[in-house]
Amino acid sequence: MVFGMATTKLTITIDNAQLEEIQSLIATGRAANVSAFVKHAVAVALSDAAGWQEMLKDALDKTGGPLSNKERAWADEILLPRNTRKKKAA
Repeated sequence: MVFGMATTKLTITIDNAQLEEIQSLIATGRAANVSAFVKHAVAVALSDAAGWQEMLKDALDKTGGPLSNKERAWADEILLPRNTRKKKAA
């Protein structure tokens, strides 16, 4: 960690069961505190997202480049949760 790094305090909502699991990790010394656990979890998620993005870029480069609009629509239909999908114009 870099000292003096800008930080922002925020409020998050998690399931009670998840908080209990975090508190259990803290109680057993496997996490320092809730904030440290969440910071680590965010860092891991960001790293995973960057890794997936790089893997997708490599796959697209090997198979013909960026997705067409039709391919992107198909992927969105398959991969995105139903409540986040773009609505089709009537």
